Amino acid sequence: MTNAFVLPKPKIAPPLDPGFRPAVLANRAFKEQVAAAADNAPLILGLERSEGRSVYATRVLPDEHPLAAANLAYAERLLKFLLWKHGAWRVYVGGPRSIGEHLNSCYGTSGIRAFDARFMGEHVYGKPFVVVPCEATEVPDARENAESLGRHLDGCRIGFDLGASDRKVSAVIDGASVFDSEVVWEPRKHSDPAYHYREIMAGIQAAAAHLPRVDAIGGSAAGIYIENRVRAASLFRGVPKNRFTEVRDLFLRIQEQMGVPLEVVNDGEVTALAGSMSLNVGAILGIALGSSQAGGYVTREGAITGWLNELAFCPIDYSPEAPVDEWSCDRGVGALYLSQQCVFRLAKRAGVSLSDAGSDAGRLGQVQEQLAAGHAGAEGIWRTMGVYLGYAIAHYADFYDLDHVLVLGRCTSGPGGPILIEEARRVIETEFPALAGRLACHLPDEATRRVGQAIAAASLPALRKA
Repeated sequence: MTNAFVLPKPKIAPPLDPGFRPAVLANRAFKEQVAAAADNAPLILGLERSEGRSVYATRVLPDEHPLAAANLAYAERLLKFLLWKHGAWRVYVGGPRSIGEHLNSCYGTSGIRAFDARFMGEHVYGKPFVVVPCEATEVPDARENAESLGRHLDGCRIGFDLGASDRKVSAVIDGASVFDSEVVWEPRKHSDPAYHYREIMAGIQAAAAHLPRVDAIGGSAAGIYIENRVRAASLFRGVPKNRFTEVRDLFLRIQEQMGVPLEVVNDGEVTALAGSMSLNVGAILGIALGSSQAGGYVTREGAITGWLNELAFCPIDYSPEAPVDEWSCDRGVGALYLSQQCVFRLAKRAGVSLSDAGSDAGRLGQVQEQLAAGHAGAEGIWRTMGVYLGYAIAHYADFYDLDHVLVLGRCTSGPGGPILIEEARRVIETEFPALAGRLACHLPDEATRRVGQAIAAASLPALRKA
């Protein structure tokens, strides 16, 4: 961040992270500077995907303003958020030429955001990533799309939820679960695609044993999936590039073997769908705090968008000392604040003993056991995460049309879940009273937290017509 970019201190500091500088406060401080400046300039960002285009309009300081350098920091962080919210292979930057040139440099092959450009271009959309500096009037209009997905409860269904630490499966008959299973696995540590196929099929077959027949299968999985093909997913991070083609059509192979309709969707989207179904509401953001952070959104009309909603890569801390994500090499992204990675990161600082042996799920369980036993340091971890969550929700509310937020995931199990919600609500009520008056934060019951996504996933496919 440049010195011109103001990083306000939060009114409520995370107990274990006094250096935290919330993105939401920095963005709002910048917008106040812009509003006070004469002749401020428009900045229009157009993000083009294969199936749609999203447009975000804001304003920035004029180039001759003494604090105009703040434009570059603001625009870089803004585009990073929008890119992982919406997805894009081409970005139009309509506004001051200095901003367009800066972003073009950031997303170049040797730029600081080269990972993001390569990921979006090569892995997600299969096209070279392009930044197009232009005039604000030259940015093409938005072309959004949304579709109704899920909510099919008829028949005998199987739903699975694939996380990086555990896989869950449910057998469902006419909307009622008759079997649930949760198995620890570590897919990121396995390079052979046969391991992933075997483990997923084992869960499906275990659920099928409790059904008179199988009519449809729905899946929730961390990653990006388009038409049931794997485009990019941390679950398969261990698979070498020369064998990724074996992973890409994995779910199509499963569909062919089972002989029934199958749909697999990003786990964050299913989180939001689960909340929308259980609460019978729209305008809801689902946030899953698991091995990483997942996000999903259901519109006010109850539809799922074509956006990525990969909140794990969206920055929520603008501190120059924020931790660096090992994969994207960026600072302050959600995965390091709202997931078990955050628990591990803060454990030593909190004086919590943590074994290096065993699975990540087992290590998280160790800390959760200490939390349940009243360990003050363990409680400090969850209170810190709760503060992060509160400021993150306020940040998300500046970009999503929100009435509800549903919080799920392994990190919410046990006493940690209520602590997270308590702290998040305290932040929102203290810093963002207008938001507190209209936004509801929900924490499902324990059973729904752990297997609710698998049940919602089961509702994804429509049955074949006879």
